[in-house]
Amino acid sequence: MNDFSGPLLEACDVSKSVSGPEGRLEILREVSLRIMPGESFAIVGASGSGKTTLLGLLAGLDTAESGRITLGGHALERLDEEARADLRRRLVGFVFQSFHLLPALTAEENVMLPLELEGSGAARQRAREALDAVGLGARRRHYPAQLSGGEQQRVAIARAFVHGPRVLFADEPTGNLDQRTGHHVCDLLFALNRDHGTTLVLVTHDAALAARCDRRTELDEGRVVPAAGNA
Repeated sequence: MNDFSGPLLEACDVSKSVSGPEGRLEILREVSLRIMPGESFAIVGASGSGKTTLLGLLAGLDTAESGRITLGGHALERLDEEARADLRRRLVGFVFQSFHLLPALTAEENVMLPLELEGSGAARQRAREALDAVGLGARRRHYPAQLSGGEQQRVAIARAFVHGPRVLFADEPTGNLDQRTGHHVCDLLFALNRDHGTTLVLVTHDAALAARCDRRTELDEGRVVPAAGNA
C-alpha cells in the first residue's frame, strides 16, 4: 500500500490561532513532526492542548496560519478546498469519538456510502468484506440504534478502511466506550494497521493506548513537549 520513501505526513513550524472575545488565542505554536508510512503515531496532551486542531490540520480539514504540512507528498497550503477534499478522499480515513453513523442507513449502507460517493464499483461486496473484517458481517442489516457503542465504532472503522486509505486519523476512538470494549476496538485498529500497512494517527488522552503506538508526541498549550523519540 505505502509507496513513499520519505514521511507520509510532515508538519514544519505549524501555528494556528483564532479570534476570541479577549483577542487572538494561540492554539498551536510552531509544531513540527514527521510520520512515516505504516507507523502508528499518538498525539497526546491535556484537554485544550491543541490535539484535535493539529489532527484537523494534518488531514487537510483546516488550514494552518503559518508553517507547512505535506500529506502524501502534497503541500496542503498550496491546495484549495476542493483539491484537499479530493486528496482526503483518496488517501485518508477517519474514526471519530462519536461514530458519526447515519441513523437511517444500515451498517452495510453506512460502510458503502464513501464508495458510492466516489463512484467505486462493487460497493456492496466491498462493504460486506469490510464488515466481516471487523467481525460484524452478521449485523450488516442492523441500524445504528440496534447496535452497541462498540459495534457502532467497529462499523465506523469498517467505513474508514473500506476504500483502502494510506492513513487513518482516529480522534479519541475509545472516548465513548467502556474500558473492555475500548480495548477490543484498539486491538482492531492496531491489527488493521499491522495487516494492511495503513498509517495510524491517534489523538488520545489514554496513556496506555498511546504506549502501544510506535511513536508519540505530546502537546502542552499548543507546543510540542521535548522528549526522546519525538519527531
